[in-house]
Amino acid sequence: MNKDELLAKAQKPAEDALKLHPFYQGKVEVTLKAAVRDYNDFAIWYTPGVAAPCRAIQASKEEVYRHTNKANFVAVVSDGTRVLGLGDIGPEASMPVMEGKALLFKYLGGVDAFPICLDTKDPDELINTVKLLQPTFGGINLEDIANPKCFYILDRLRQECHIPVWHDDQQGTACVTLAGLINALRIVGKDMKKAIIAMIGVGAANVATIRLLLSAGVPAENIIACDSKGILHQGRADIRPSHQDKLKIMQITNAGRRTGGIPEAMQGADVVIALSKPGPDTIRKEWVKAMADDAIVFACANPVPEIWPWEAKEAGAAIVSTGRSDFPNQVNNSLGFPAIFRGILDVQASTITDTMCIAAAEELAACAAEKGLNPEEILPTMDNWEVFPRVATATAMQAIKEGVARLELTRDEIYEMAVGKIKRAQEQTRLLMKNGIIPLPEHQKD
Repeated sequence: MNKDELLAKAQKPAEDALKLHPFYQGKVEVTLKAAVRDYNDFAIWYTPGVAAPCRAIQASKEEVYRHTNKANFVAVVSDGTRVLGLGDIGPEASMPVMEGKALLFKYLGGVDAFPICLDTKDPDELINTVKLLQPTFGGINLEDIANPKCFYILDRLRQECHIPVWHDDQQGTACVTLAGLINALRIVGKDMKKAIIAMIGVGAANVATIRLLLSAGVPAENIIACDSKGILHQGRADIRPSHQDKLKIMQITNAGRRTGGIPEAMQGADVVIALSKPGPDTIRKEWVKAMADDAIVFACANPVPEIWPWEAKEAGAAIVSTGRSDFPNQVNNSLGFPAIFRGILDVQASTITDTMCIAAAEELAACAAEKGLNPEEILPTMDNWEVFPRVATATAMQAIKEGVARLELTRDEIYEMAVGKIKRAQEQTRLLMKNGIIPLPEHQKD
């Protein structure tokens, strides 16, 4: 494929999206889970019969998990202040993304997720709203919230909620990036604890990735972080006190006290993990050429990576990953969050810890490695459905190990439960399509 064909391929998903979103007018809807044999069943599912489970829950709140679908409900919450690479486009404009997230939750994880786009930019108002949602949901997925308030929101909600709260732009990206990095380093024969890693962009995703890399054993001194104003080093005096995470990174990383910008951060680095400004010229070919031999490039900005994969390869990169599904080695949060939530919901975990994310990342990496690693397959793809129950199980077992799970199940019980729920969601979708209840666009019909 020549460059013009590759560029055309990269633009095709957006063209299709503009046609198919109006065709369906939304990607998720509410369907029934309980049988309706005849109209007499309404007396069971609603009044007067429903009063009995209500009284049972009143007597013991934990009964809500037995009598309702709370244990499988997740709220996908956003204020629309940092949507993909589009910025502050507002809650209404963020709805297609949140609906898409709910679709992936259901199809890949068997999780019933609801888009909740809030008309506020006040972090405390968002926090209070999420706390008020707790009786209904088994977990909260925060999405596309601007930096730095996203850190404050997540930290407070993790401390103050009794259900797990996860910010996918932070924890999800970090988890899947770590999984890809584990396998990329295996392929090129480098040690994670010795590799020099340049982090381009110090927003929510890379701050969380740095934190997870540190938890996974990467020495802080081997990390060089670079924001829009240059490399973070102890001589920087321009970072505001509200950016506490950035200040901490500045203090503990960059042992060599490098200064400058992106090219200086990448000079001689073994790995570059870019989650910054969409490209394609945010990272240049000559900067990739200046990296160490067998360089690894993660260019994960959306919707356009910081450098096109073919240009990074031409510059000498051994392995290139992006955030896009139409290129090899997609570092996609969708490989992580549906399975992680499947696992935590099934054991009714109260939180999602970094060590649970590491367990999920290691299992995700192992799934790819078992099929045979090569420079264009460092991660599974989303059509490897068997990956999701495995990652769910690894996450749930770690939650039990850490004592944050309400239910203690065996590994086999967790795995079979995950398989059943994921298969049900996918078979239900296929059945609805087969019977025309979910219609296919005209050009896709047989």
